[in-house]
Amino acid sequence: DKHDKGNGILHKYGYTALVVATEYCSMYCRHCFRKRMVGLPNEQTVKNFEKASEYIADHPEITNVVISGGDPMLLPTDALKRILDSLRNIPHLNYVRIGTRAPVVYPVRFFEDEVIYVLRDFCNDKMLYMPTHFNHPSEITPEATEAIKRVRSAGVTVNNQAVFLRGVNDDPDVLAELMGKLTKIGVNPYYLYQCMPVSRVRHHFQIPLKEGVDIVDKARQSMDGYAKRFKFIMGHDIGKIEICGRAGDKLVLKQIHSRQEAPEEASRMLFYELTENAGWLDDLKQIDI
Repeated sequence: DKHDKGNGILHKYGYTALVVATEYCSMYCRHCFRKRMVGLPNEQTVKNFEKASEYIADHPEITNVVISGGDPMLLPTDALKRILDSLRNIPHLNYVRIGTRAPVVYPVRFFEDEVIYVLRDFCNDKMLYMPTHFNHPSEITPEATEAIKRVRSAGVTVNNQAVFLRGVNDDPDVLAELMGKLTKIGVNPYYLYQCMPVSRVRHHFQIPLKEGVDIVDKARQSMDGYAKRFKFIMGHDIGKIEICGRAGDKLVLKQIHSRQEAPEEASRMLFYELTENAGWLDDLKQIDI
């Protein structure tokens, strides 16, 4: 991958660097697109982060960093602190994100005062965001709600990135309930990802785009303004693609992020023939309008 810069750094978008801080998760999701990495011997760890932060410091176009994995909230608290401290004084960084599913599957991690202190301390210098991963309203338990409350008390802004999954949240009522409950506990619905065509996953979890667009549109009809702010997207090789909707048998898309080598592709509108079972951009035929 030409965007892999070594030491766990992925630099696909010019302004964003993603750093794989650990390869361990507290839950192994069948639909995960990083299954080939997760759970392997931990070679990309905090030990590499000094080199990662040097790369970030040397690239002033990078305005934000995503600390990812695996799940970085499984790192020891002192390791998490060292990672954040290495980013704290880089002047061109506007904010940092910590991607985690821990509020769902390991909420007691945030019941530890020390980890909340580390988050709060960093928030005194830079904005800190926490993309979470709630896929179903039943995951919003009292423990998860308390974890979110504690994270927000540290000054962290919490957003949610759900995955659209057959048999899990492919129902307008379930989807509306998920987004409504997230908003209620202070989590901003941010992205709803179309399930990637991962090996041995696609035919089990992926929802055809034609069906998915209708489900999302119907769900939005019963959501209030804040709950319906999320974007329905595909994380494709060419960048992030918003699935805007359909007009008859045409699918309307908008590229919202482009690879750093093709900045002119950002914000372009894309139109495709919408076939019955197409579940991914590569399954569609583009139309010139």
